[in-house]
Amino acid sequence: MGNPKWVLAPWAVLLLLQLASASHHARLSLETEAASPSVPASIVSPLLRTGYHFQPPMNWINDPNGPLYYKGWYHLFYQYNPKGAVWGNIIWAHSVSRDLINWIALEPAISPTIPTDQYGVWSGSTTILHDGTPAILYTGIDRPSVNYQIQNIALPKNASDPLLREWYKPGYNPIAVPVEGINATQFRDPTTAWFAGRHWRMLVGGLRPGTLRGEAILYRSRDFKHWVRAKHPLHSALTGMWECPDFFPVGKAGVEKGLDTSEYGAAAGVEKHVLKNSLDLTRYDYYTIGTYDNVKERYVPDNPTGDVYQRLQYDYGNFYASKTFFDPVKQRRILLGWANESDSVAHDKAKGWAGIQAIPRKIWLDPSGKQLVQWPVEELEKLRGKPVNVGDKVVKPGQHFEVTGLQSYQSDVEVSFEVSSLDKAEPFDPAYSNDAQKLCGIKGADVKGGVGPFGLWVLSSADLAEKTAVFFRVFKDGYGKPIVLMCSDPTKSSLTPDLYKPTFAGFVDTDISSGKISLRSLIDRSVVESFGAGGKTCILSRVYPSMALGKDAHLHVFNNGETDIKVSKLTAWEMKRPLMNGA
Repeated sequence: MGNPKWVLAPWAVLLLLQLASASHHARLSLETEAASPSVPASIVSPLLRTGYHFQPPMNWINDPNGPLYYKGWYHLFYQYNPKGAVWGNIIWAHSVSRDLINWIALEPAISPTIPTDQYGVWSGSTTILHDGTPAILYTGIDRPSVNYQIQNIALPKNASDPLLREWYKPGYNPIAVPVEGINATQFRDPTTAWFAGRHWRMLVGGLRPGTLRGEAILYRSRDFKHWVRAKHPLHSALTGMWECPDFFPVGKAGVEKGLDTSEYGAAAGVEKHVLKNSLDLTRYDYYTIGTYDNVKERYVPDNPTGDVYQRLQYDYGNFYASKTFFDPVKQRRILLGWANESDSVAHDKAKGWAGIQAIPRKIWLDPSGKQLVQWPVEELEKLRGKPVNVGDKVVKPGQHFEVTGLQSYQSDVEVSFEVSSLDKAEPFDPAYSNDAQKLCGIKGADVKGGVGPFGLWVLSSADLAEKTAVFFRVFKDGYGKPIVLMCSDPTKSSLTPDLYKPTFAGFVDTDISSGKISLRSLIDRSVVESFGAGGKTCILSRVYPSMALGKDAHLHVFNNGETDIKVSKLTAWEMKRPLMNGA
């Protein structure tokens, strides 16, 4: 799971590359050997280290693992290298929180200690058993120089300890091994298990041998010790390897209440199920919404082409290897995801740290039933300081204005826009129907349009030589229906040379016929995490300004379209620093 530096090829080429590629873990090791020796001074500035996003004091992190709530504490385990800022020597680090925002680091939970994980403890999940005891399911590597992957279990030494500080690995490990029909080097990341019809079930991500078919390999168990592979995967598709699968129920459309993973069927209030996978080559997390039959043990997406075309993503930016869990206290489902660095390995080594976790998000089924909605957990608002407000301000074509009165380099900004007219919306080219990112690369923030681009310039320098744009642009299809593009454009985010600065984008399934649309951006020094139209489309970007650092960072609203845009309301808050793992 390294720093992606390539431009995405057409889908067919990606499939071929997927088949030929080594695992993401192995490729990371190669990247560390190709590091550039040149490191600009601005890169190592402490002002680029995030202020309120999750990270340890130093070193490399990647996937969030096994999040759960237990006896008054939220627990987050994560892949961590205790010896440096590159991937390697991975263990399960462990932090706890009362509110998902302030975090305390504990001793590592899992390290390579037994024959079935002696060469690696990779990603996995936690499950609450019938007696209330949590169990960790994780991938172990048991052979040197070969990523031979098997599944293991760990249990708390003292289940009465709310901090779950010590774990042991029972003698019946491993619980699942790559038998015939399983690719032993593409077999990892077990899900949270669920209980239905007298059996526990779990999924393991895989790639069918000799094919491009990614799989959610299904296992059953009566006692959580002995697991049997089902004859068929829960679901599969021609996408390449499925990493970090996740599977969970969601309630009725528009209802924000979350459901426990073991709930299923109408009697439990389940409307649909969500199946998510992480695709290594594209570096994105994709999901489908569909129907789960626990008798036939099959999952069927509502959109038959949703695995390959018209694909839904949790986040259209730098967000990967995500994991959800059910919060029984506030009856919600929480999503966590990893955002890696997009500078070089040499930069990471010089900084001494690499990787963050996105702000935890509450997720639920949109009223349309066609997608999920995501929003930062409400606890984040505890970090807000004094607000700065702007209202009823019209931004004429080609104009912009600065939002003053706060230190915006570490802030939370909510803005509601009103578009005066959609008459000048540009015609939409259907060739980009499934490639919003490419469209954003062509129609960037500085490319003038009819309705938009309009939005925010964040982490901008006083002279605007550096700026990261988060914006909307409205098109019209051949029937006159508006199509909304949301884009994060960091191409001018830094004057530091040779940085990877990709544009990210997604379409927003919202009715803009009224002219109204909202944007929320969490700005945190080297990360911009944005939520369009109330969380229908989300984009996280990593940026590394060389001038727009700390107090020298500015915030603007801009309009590069031909149509007037009104800021009906904008509120921005400086964000305080939480307790963050002792850093």
